[in-house]
Amino acid sequence: MSDDYWDVIAPIWDDVNIYDGEEMFLKSFDVLTNKQQILLAGHWANSEIMNGGLGQFFDNSTGVLAPEAVFAFQTLGMPKTSNILKQAMLFFGDDYPRDRTKRLEVFEAYYKSHGENAVPMETEEDAMAVAIEEERGGFDSAADAYSVSEV
Repeated sequence: MSDDYWDVIAPIWDDVNIYDGEEMFLKSFDVLTNKQQILLAGHWANSEIMNGGLGQFFDNSTGVLAPEAVFAFQTLGMPKTSNILKQAMLFFGDDYPRDRTKRLEVFEAYYKSHGENAVPMETEEDAMAVAIEEERGGFDSAADAYSVSEV
């Protein structure tokens, strides 16, 4: 058996709809195994955050799975990473909006109030970059270990 987490999610990669809102996402996500859910949510969050930061993750369609990503990081043995993401979600209020349009409205209001060069979630942004690369050997290491676990 391979120790690459991608082997677990590759077969279902195109089956999960993150682009058409919460209902379509949850409908397609809920049919996955628990292991596929954890690894897919963690992968999307890791990829987006490491590519363009928390802003990119929340700004893009991937933000729909933020609650699942929090759970994924926790399950992968990355509680610090999970907590940072959970804290960053509070930028959008107590009730996290899975709807991308609502998240974009929050960003727009923030930039209008703080200026176009302001960095939302700056504290979490810096902490997340370190945690996701270092905690439990980094996301790839944690995900690979989880992919071959008996969970």
